[in-house]
Amino acid sequence: MKNIRIGIGGWNFPEWRNGVFYPDDLPQRRELEFASRALTSIEINATYYGSQKPESFQKWHDETPDDFVFAVKASRFATNRKIMAEAGESVGRFLNSGISRLGSKLGPINWQLAETKKFDPDDFAGFLKLLPATLDGLTLRHAVEARHDSFAADDAIALCRQHGVALIRSGDSKFPEIDANTADFAYLRIMGTTDQPQGYSDADLDRWADQAKEIAKDRDLYLYVISGQKIRNPAAAQALIERIK
Repeated sequence: MKNIRIGIGGWNFPEWRNGVFYPDDLPQRRELEFASRALTSIEINATYYGSQKPESFQKWHDETPDDFVFAVKASRFATNRKIMAEAGESVGRFLNSGISRLGSKLGPINWQLAETKKFDPDDFAGFLKLLPATLDGLTLRHAVEARHDSFAADDAIALCRQHGVALIRSGDSKFPEIDANTADFAYLRIMGTTDQPQGYSDADLDRWADQAKEIAKDRDLYLYVISGQKIRNPAAAQALIERIK
């Protein structure tokens, strides 16, 4: 079985404190240190909203275990635009913002599209051509989170496969669940946690764990518990990690 990485989005969430996920006496400055040892990956989402300092990426690298991996959400300024093929400057600015400071801990980059962005073959092909295979000696893994039904099309899947870009699968959400094998890795975001102790029922946790193991027969998998009843997401991620051991 290939590698399976399971985690959450971000780590600074006040509702996770006071014994919910973080111990009562844990200083906030050590939350990443704790989370990176309880989980196997985290999706950095602050990068979507604004640029982070290179020193921040270095700090995150240094605070986490050697085998830990981050996914990084790309800047919205590169994806939330009418013509994505013209995003070259924004793509370059994001890629050169310091993410390579994560070194071997840099996992996939999530290029999340707006819900209103429809599939346009020429525009999408032009955007995919902007995504480089390497950065500062690191091999990059790119993933596109398409949130419009029009991307559930053979042409969109074929373009991603041509460029080795993963189409992110959105589970338990209002977004289209596009389940397509287009790269040497898979990226899954599940968004249906509820106010249960582990976010999901035992049956649903078993179902997602089984699917994770099936996917990982031939591809690395990055799975993040996102949105939903956010306070329960760390518990759900930990429960899934236990099930795939």
